[in-house]
Amino acid sequence: MMHNIFKGLGIALITPFNEDGSVDYASLRNLLDYQLKNGADFLCILATTGETPTLTADEKLEIKNLVVDKVAGRIPILMGCGGNNTAAVVEELKTGDFRGIDGVLSVCPYYNKPSQEGLYQHFKAIATATKLPVVLYNVPGRTGINMKAETTVRLATDCNNIVAIKEASGNLEQVDEIIKNKPRDFDVISGDDALTFPMISCGAVGVISVIGNALPKEFSKMIRLQMRGEYDGARKIHHRFTDLFSLLFIDGNPAGVKAMLSEMGMIKNILRLPLVPTRISTLQRMSEIMKELKI
Repeated sequence: MMHNIFKGLGIALITPFNEDGSVDYASLRNLLDYQLKNGADFLCILATTGETPTLTADEKLEIKNLVVDKVAGRIPILMGCGGNNTAAVVEELKTGDFRGIDGVLSVCPYYNKPSQEGLYQHFKAIATATKLPVVLYNVPGRTGINMKAETTVRLATDCNNIVAIKEASGNLEQVDEIIKNKPRDFDVISGDDALTFPMISCGAVGVISVIGNALPKEFSKMIRLQMRGEYDGARKIHHRFTDLFSLLFIDGNPAGVKAMLSEMGMIKNILRLPLVPTRISTLQRMSEIMKELKI
């Protein structure tokens, strides 16, 4: 089985925008510098937090090339490639430009609600279409379908290049079942910042984080402490950010973390429709907590 290299703190990278709605490539470069200097172990680009459905094909290619050039092999890059049309995803994997990319993150098909067998056949086709490592992404709150633990384990067992799953079901019992029954070299990655501490305690190997865009040093410290078995220190960091975790997503993602980054002077607080910035009341509360935490 292929080895999973996506461990520790992964950043679900946002896409900064200018006032006119265009991609702010200068801020993106600065954000990448910030991640590389402050503990990010890998990047996850062109996925949900990057507002990828609103990007053009040309913008996605330019973002991908900018990230690859800037990172220059220093940390792995995971790139989103998924959808609810299996044939279209397979074609993209066969014909797309994946130079400099170390693996693909593929979300469960959304809207059309396939059966568990349909999910299995979908991801098996994706794994067959690429030589890159594949990280599954289970996020039923967005897709409308939950991939059950037995389906995940079946895929991990049958497909050599399916190396991990980003689990964002919020179901720790399901996470524990996957970890209990998975092949040795298959890993579980947290897809929920607020559940990263308990998931790593269960055996997850890291997180693909939203809050890490703003606080990579602090969040990576929590993960490193926990991986070393220093649970008390890790738990203190986890509890410091409990209030921020809830505020981050109350008005949708990535509205919360973009508001944080804007408060830190790193980007403009702009999203593309149908997403809009977080409410002023949420922003004010986040700002108060950030001041309390001396961020």
